[in-house]
Amino acid sequence: MHSAPSVSYPVGRSAFAGRLLASLGLLGLLAAAAWTLQSGFGWRQLAAFLTVLASGTLAVGGWRRSPQGVLSWDGAAWGWEQGGSRRPGRPELALDLQSRLLLRWRPDVGRTHWFWLERASDASHWDALRRAVYSRASAPVPPAGKPPAAEQ
Repeated sequence: MHSAPSVSYPVGRSAFAGRLLASLGLLGLLAAAAWTLQSGFGWRQLAAFLTVLASGTLAVGGWRRSPQGVLSWDGAAWGWEQGGSRRPGRPELALDLQSRLLLRWRPDVGRTHWFWLERASDASHWDALRRAVYSRASAPVPPAGKPPAAEQ
């Protein structure tokens, strides 16, 4: 079995993730407004509006600080390149929307990152990236042993 070909793919701030966050924030504000229209304005409704605004602010801040670099597969191992240094690790697929992938990056050392990858970032390498994400790194095969006996 052959491994996927090597590929490097740019990672940056995702426009899709930004639109998703904006839509969710707007839905939260609309829900708080509908609740206020239905029951009147009070301290609970004020708390709901403040909670939606605070969570939206935190979400936008996190989106603006999205990691930027290059995710690379060399045919045997994954790496995350940022600021001139390459750190080994492995991606875990969280969501596949065909033209967008949500990956959790698990470095060998350090903290986990979440990446939204979009086909529009580098359409010519998108298929190679998807093959690499879905392929398994070559692992040594353990020697064959005696198969387990069937229980009776």
